[in-house]
Amino acid sequence: MENPIRRISEIIRDHDEFLVASHYSPDGDAIGSICALGHILAAQGKKVSLYNPSGLPSRYAFIDTPAPVERELPETLPAWTFVLDCGNGERMGEALAARSGETDFVNIDHHLGNDEFGAVNWVDPSQPAVGNMVALLAREMGVPLTGPLAECVYLAVATDTGFFTYGNTTPESLELAASMLRDGLDLALMNERITKQWSENRMRLWTEAMGAMELFLDKRVSATVITKEMFARTGTGNADTENLINFLRRLKTVRVAAILREEGPDFYKFSLRSFGDDNVQQVAATFGGGGHKNAAGGSINAPLDEAKALLVQAVADKLGLA
Repeated sequence: MENPIRRISEIIRDHDEFLVASHYSPDGDAIGSICALGHILAAQGKKVSLYNPSGLPSRYAFIDTPAPVERELPETLPAWTFVLDCGNGERMGEALAARSGETDFVNIDHHLGNDEFGAVNWVDPSQPAVGNMVALLAREMGVPLTGPLAECVYLAVATDTGFFTYGNTTPESLELAASMLRDGLDLALMNERITKQWSENRMRLWTEAMGAMELFLDKRVSATVITKEMFARTGTGNADTENLINFLRRLKTVRVAAILREEGPDFYKFSLRSFGDDNVQQVAATFGGGGHKNAAGGSINAPLDEAKALLVQAVADKLGLA
């Protein structure tokens, strides 16, 4: 089997222009990865455009990007487009998916069940973050992991590992952070920039959401619901829910935490988090969703009470918590 890193390196060397994209509603790994790859391409003298249909979240506006993160696609797509951190082609957004005939995709991802939609696919579920994979590519290309590149890689890896506290943290990810720290990465400053981004409105949303928390299955499952009305009342949006779920699972008795977010009439997107051997990816798959062993999600089309009951029952069935 062809080494995907070597093949990707060849593509970079053989072409002069690239588009780099990630999933809509991007998290730290998505933004950090596309910016890190952009820095690698720029270091090779390539022309690079960054794209995300949701744009650059304000909480990551501090990051040094090699090019603006555009919400609109360029009029002409280059021969190759890198798509990062997308478990399937739909996650890149409708606009880019609709123009898939105009470009070839390099799919770099770490999600279980990735459908390998690219002409070249580098999918490795053992990696804690796509940022780790981009760092491997930088080393293959001989680009030092310093300066803005290191900051982007750190944003990606730190946020997807919960600052190296989640079960997906690997020795390699810790060694990567240590290496960048030795080479000048200001760890304290980066951690402050990443974490000190809260608004008063976000605090009010979290207060409501935590107050609405319910416990199920002998307090082994915690869940809360975030409605459109809550967003409107607190002046917040989807981005303000990031990391809330990890606070729900801090309860001593809880093995699985869940958030249901209202997306439309009787339509809810859900996120799941767990510890250790509790595989919530199996739960998400019940509803056509996916993700990782301890972090997964999907959607349920049903009235709220029914949606909660269905999700709790799926957790009970798949994890033996009945």
